[in-house]
Amino acid sequence: MANEKKYIEPNTLKGFQDLLPEELIPRKRLIQTIESVFERYGFAPLETPALEYLEVLLGTGGENTNKELFRLESPEGEAIAMRFDMTVPFARLLAQYPDRLKTPFRRDAIGPVWRADKPGPGRFRQFVQCDIDVAGAATPAVDAEIIAVMCAVMSAFGVEEYTVLVNNRKLIDAMLEGCGIAEAVRQKHVLRVIDKLAKVGVGNVRLELGPGRVDESGDPIPGVGLDAAAIDTILAFVALAAASRADMITQFEANLPQCPLTTEAINEMRELAESLDALGVKEGHARFDPSLARGLDYYTGPVFEMILPNAPEFGSVMGGGRYDGLVERFVNRPTPCTGMSVGLDRLLAALNALGRVTPAKTPVEVLVVTMGNVPKAETLRLASELRAAGFCTETFF
Repeated sequence: MANEKKYIEPNTLKGFQDLLPEELIPRKRLIQTIESVFERYGFAPLETPALEYLEVLLGTGGENTNKELFRLESPEGEAIAMRFDMTVPFARLLAQYPDRLKTPFRRDAIGPVWRADKPGPGRFRQFVQCDIDVAGAATPAVDAEIIAVMCAVMSAFGVEEYTVLVNNRKLIDAMLEGCGIAEAVRQKHVLRVIDKLAKVGVGNVRLELGPGRVDESGDPIPGVGLDAAAIDTILAFVALAAASRADMITQFEANLPQCPLTTEAINEMRELAESLDALGVKEGHARFDPSLARGLDYYTGPVFEMILPNAPEFGSVMGGGRYDGLVERFVNRPTPCTGMSVGLDRLLAALNALGRVTPAKTPVEVLVVTMGNVPKAETLRLASELRAAGFCTETFF
């Protein structure tokens, strides 16, 4: 037929997901629990737009995600993009509103972010992050509180089997300086390779620190080009282990070159360890691990990630660190910052696997059904009384 209507095939955009009630209700409850923990530690909510000027997102922090940005153009022809995390927009806020955001300032932000990377199982181009940050406090005691919040979130879900891996970028920088690796580009390359240790293994990391390798798909991965002695030093350092945080600090002192950066890093880790003890964070819940690097370039001090030993397939469910120089991209005003992010989708999947999520398809507690010739007005009146009494009520006509 000439006038036959053509229908559009309903499809979800690649890398995105639709959330139906049975998926969204547990997510919202998860967020409410996380928010309550954030509030208990004194964090105030902030919200930024989904879109930022492109120059805000590029550079430090954005340069590694440059190709992952969803780039757009405003009606006025301005280059803009969708935010890839919550941290860079927070740095922009601190620079833009110095009179309204007096430091030290604690904020939380919960919302979607967008990355145009390759989608895969459990990996989406739009995902929700639950962030906390503290601006204006340089002491490692604040980093310890961030770690304590991570622990408190898991305790709120009844999970006690977790480990926060903790390291310090200054420790790695001191080790690299001792190896004669002073160029910033090479240091960043080494960090990105170390960050893949758990995923690709020691053998592949050794190759990537040296001449490079070919991955499973046949694609070449360029190497850093280090000599064998430097590679051995790096791999020996990231393999260090000890029974306690104090013992780990002793290991750092014994295996790092004597230089001002080592002294600074050791002092920070010692204060961090004392603060974690004061906060009651158990040794098994926060462990110093020199192999932790984290990929983003804006980290400058302590970094941390949480893993779940009973759900290792989900990888890191929270992570963060100190980023003291990020605000100075926008304004000449030193503003030390630290924070962490909960990956909501990954945490929800892990909690589901651990049996810590109560499934629900509806919030309804009472269903009012009309039977026979009962007037509809009576059904509505009864539903109104139930709602006034605090019951989630649906009328079924």
